[in-house]
Amino acid sequence: MANATIRDVAKKAGVGVATVSRVLNDSTAVSPTTRQKVQTAIAELNYSPSPIARRLSLGRTMTIGVIAPFFIRPSYVERLRGVEAALSDSEYDFIIYNVETVTRRNDCFHDVPRQERVDGLLIMTLTPTDEEVDYFVQSGMPTVLIDSRHHHLSHVMIDDVAGGYQATRHLIDLGHRKIGYISDLLQESPFGFRPVADRYEGYRQALTDAGIDFCPEYHRQGELSRREARRLAQELLTLPDPPTAIFAYSDTQAFGVLRAAQDLGLKVPEQLSVIGYDDIEIAEFLHLTTVRQHLYESGAQGAELLLSEIANPLSRPQEIVLPTTLVERDTTAPPLLR
Repeated sequence: MANATIRDVAKKAGVGVATVSRVLNDSTAVSPTTRQKVQTAIAELNYSPSPIARRLSLGRTMTIGVIAPFFIRPSYVERLRGVEAALSDSEYDFIIYNVETVTRRNDCFHDVPRQERVDGLLIMTLTPTDEEVDYFVQSGMPTVLIDSRHHHLSHVMIDDVAGGYQATRHLIDLGHRKIGYISDLLQESPFGFRPVADRYEGYRQALTDAGIDFCPEYHRQGELSRREARRLAQELLTLPDPPTAIFAYSDTQAFGVLRAAQDLGLKVPEQLSVIGYDDIEIAEFLHLTTVRQHLYESGAQGAELLLSEIANPLSRPQEIVLPTTLVERDTTAPPLLR
């Protein structure tokens, strides 16, 4: 038997096609009695409306655009899991726009916020300029930021200054005074990721509060990869007066630090303490001490906030700031006396 059509439902319920469409779209311009007849006909015919037809009837794409840089990195995968979970109970799908160059970022910011393409926009980590935000607003595009902020847009942030401080303070409280920091690129990054500057600020502030002079030689920065972190850690650990502990901007980089320690025959945590950031799944497997940022929750809350703004545009942007949590495992300990 062929699948039932909207006309079959209208005929069985004794109403017009437009009335069935109103019921499907939850219009209030239908009497309770008529609504019940249509719903009964839908159930008896096991009618399922075409997603494309439904989108056309609503005048929406029922799609959310997600602009994410380097989206295969573990932290972004975890955020996207949160987005997917939040949207699973809605009628919305999402499309990922991966950004790995400034040109791609600019193209996405210009081309994606069109109502014939998506009904709302989630932007991860990338911070739009004032002019770009004006463009989003003029386009009538509901937009929510995750892991970045702008005063004219709702956003979900991690308190990365507090997280960087927390990681460094943990090492200080263990007795370390020579603390290295391996970060993602700061000024050299074309994207200017806010978390990079914030975690570095937290690191510097913790040293200052503990009366420890910042040693520029103990700070290394490079692209976010295990291989590069391994190389940078080897540079730190072969200094004439090497650090006794290293704080890595991400768990991925912390894994590179652990490998460098292995290369040099250093025992962790007896001879070197290592702390990461993110608490991605493999961190527990490798017993890495780290700072947990609530990645899944940030994606889920960002998506929920966007769905709310699509349904009821907000007069004032909302800000959600999620805390960080220190997770102590087996890669940090007091320094050996020398």
